[in-house]
Amino acid sequence: MSGSESIDDEVLKYAERFLFRGLHPLISIGTASDRYKGWIGRIYSEELYREKIISRTNRVGNKSFREEVLPVDSVREYFQHFKVLEIDYTFYAPLIENGVPTPCANTLQQYSMRMGPEDRVFLKAPQMFFAQKLRRGKSYSPNENYLASEAFTRQFYEPAVTLFADKLKGIIFEQEYQRQSERLPPAELAAQLDRFFSSIPPDRRYHVEMRTEAYFCKPVIDVLQKHGAGQILSHWTWLPALRTQFSRAGRRFITAGGQAVIRLMTPLGVRYEDAYAKAFPFDRLIEEMIQPAMISQTAALMWEAVREGIEINLIINNRAAGNAPLLARRIVREFVQMRDKS
Repeated sequence: MSGSESIDDEVLKYAERFLFRGLHPLISIGTASDRYKGWIGRIYSEELYREKIISRTNRVGNKSFREEVLPVDSVREYFQHFKVLEIDYTFYAPLIENGVPTPCANTLQQYSMRMGPEDRVFLKAPQMFFAQKLRRGKSYSPNENYLASEAFTRQFYEPAVTLFADKLKGIIFEQEYQRQSERLPPAELAAQLDRFFSSIPPDRRYHVEMRTEAYFCKPVIDVLQKHGAGQILSHWTWLPALRTQFSRAGRRFITAGGQAVIRLMTPLGVRYEDAYAKAFPFDRLIEEMIQPAMISQTAALMWEAVREGIEINLIINNRAAGNAPLLARRIVREFVQMRDKS
């Protein structure tokens, strides 16, 4: 048996137990959110949490779902399996309001207290600072805090850095899909982003996810590179395939501090609410949701990053295929099988 075969066998053996931390020094696999009851038996121990599960109602589209979640203490077990976690509910609220920490900030403090020295998080920047429009009721209206750099710094960036220090691996700026009739010209958006990143604290942990294909272009990418911000490759409803996004950037990763990010959010062509309904309660893979190209292209891009010496962070959402840990395992299998082709 060759050395590489021995390593591959070891990686696969650990992946069968959902242990992904040792896959490769340049690869960090994690999930978008955590604490799902549907992960018990794979990530979480039933005996630890069976009496501590709480229920909450989540309304998605026109349907309500009864979610069951574990306590924050379960993050200790989470990090036995994954190197990194994306905490995405920060998308909906700042960390400071009227000079006082928000409930979101208090929850993050509970996470930080339970993290080990090698555990890392990505936080999503609140949409109130990066979305051009916000949903209010059944309609969208202009966001008066769009690219408000001072408010972003005071209400999110500074408290986030205080809470996590070097455990904060990155901040994800997600900009919503822009309809063609309402879309800014790429050069105008690039100028706006240039002003924003020029007026917030310099940091090599900013990553931007543009959900409009037209913005995968030179003016926008040039601004990201000017400020050392990364461009996220995202498998999401209305975006092209991952390989196409990579090609639009000149077949290169646009990194932040040597870090690249891939996010697997939803199947291509499937709306958020439909993906959620199909994936719920997130306890198994839904074969009809799995798009083989998502798996093969993700694994190929992981190898591309390794060859270039770039650290790649793969963030997986339950909505991509039903269960993020199971999808992670399938991607690892594909990654190992690709070794001879890479």
